[in-house]
Amino acid sequence: MTVDVLIVGAGPTGLALGVDLARRGVFALVVERADRLFPGSRGKGIQPRTMEVFDDLGVLDAIRAAGGSYPVGMIWQNGRRVGEHQMFDPAEATEDSPYNAPWMVPQWRTQEILFARLTELGGRVEFGREVVSVEQNPAAVTAHFASGAAVTARYLVAADGGRSAVRRALGIGMTGETVDPRPVLVADVRIAGLDRDNWHIFPPREGEDFLAICPLAGTDDFQLTAGFPEGTDPDLSLDGVRKIVADRSHLAPDDVTELRWASDFRPRAALADRFHEGRVFLAGDAAHVHSPAGGQGLNTSVQDAYNLGWKLGAVLRDGAPAGLLDTYEEERRANAADMLGLSTSVHRGEVRRGTATRQLGLGYQGSSLTTETRQAPGPVRAGDRAPDGTLDGVRLFDAFRGPHWTLVAVDTVAPDVPESVRVAGGGAQEAYGTGLFLVRPDGYVGWAGEDATGLAGYLTEVGLR
Repeated sequence: MTVDVLIVGAGPTGLALGVDLARRGVFALVVERADRLFPGSRGKGIQPRTMEVFDDLGVLDAIRAAGGSYPVGMIWQNGRRVGEHQMFDPAEATEDSPYNAPWMVPQWRTQEILFARLTELGGRVEFGREVVSVEQNPAAVTAHFASGAAVTARYLVAADGGRSAVRRALGIGMTGETVDPRPVLVADVRIAGLDRDNWHIFPPREGEDFLAICPLAGTDDFQLTAGFPEGTDPDLSLDGVRKIVADRSHLAPDDVTELRWASDFRPRAALADRFHEGRVFLAGDAAHVHSPAGGQGLNTSVQDAYNLGWKLGAVLRDGAPAGLLDTYEEERRANAADMLGLSTSVHRGEVRRGTATRQLGLGYQGSSLTTETRQAPGPVRAGDRAPDGTLDGVRLFDAFRGPHWTLVAVDTVAPDVPESVRVAGGGAQEAYGTGLFLVRPDGYVGWAGEDATGLAGYLTEVGLR
């Protein structure tokens, strides 16, 4: 079989990329080693910037319907409620940032929603397809599997997790550190005797470690997390989970009525030495592994897919130069490194879950794909996230939605641009200031100017002329 893009891994990264490519008319195939989608809650927090991405990909309504806001933490001691703990710094929604707080959706449900959207767009996932080797030449890349026919593609994206078989096959190293040597058990359980209005926190008692039990929005489940001393192998069975709950809380063993999924891990932070080799790209956990404490791993991974998707589409369908793909590693590796540092700081209690963890302030100001031509930029510069708002009666996120570029003209005459570029223009827009802002398909300002001087050259550079 020959395809435009082969995506290895049907997690949030691979599925989001599949959706983005499918809506661009790119023939992509997603392959997954397992025989089904991942069944656990693991990455349950959807950050505001990812909500904006899901809005563009056409899954936001389903994500909102499937989840809910995070509950207030409730601290217990000796079977009594002794105080509340705010898990996140509060933030108000504004016109330019309509999503203000993380939204809780269990990872398995996020994947189901992305899978349904991919299928709706004509995409396909093949399960039970384990990659065993990868070979490439200047024209194509071929993946061989433990069973079934090989697949040849113009490009391959490894979204196959922290133990990525593709990354190892390419010999790409991963540099990092153990954030905490103590293992953590995470499990999806059904529990009687706890309300679903709070994230229940049981601080360590003498000789024990922490226990936290969080109601999973949109389900009847709770996500349980429990720490253990270094060198421990947590018991992942139902009886093992029941013992943990009984030992560390006021609940009885039988209050845990069902164990739906369980895993254990050692929190670590690691970054791939390269995100790109020839016709192969690394994305998601295959490229960066986070502590879950900051709620950044899944979100950074979806941002990888969103950055790479429009660039692959531009090269494969719109005639953009192949060199555009080099900006993926340039932009995303630096971004992932920053997010790894943030995740680790949150894990160690050095930083609260606040403005930075929402990912709305991330950008690509230093990218070779970013051009700022104004001598005195206003509130929005080239490389920044393009804010929402209203311009001449049109909501900007509505104008951005879709696989196109958008030229935002604020108090400035919009020049003629190719038909593939949508124009949003009008009078004043406080969030932007004044000028022309060429917004990339992933919602970042690629070029900004006081007038159209230099715009034509930039459009040619990115394949729009």
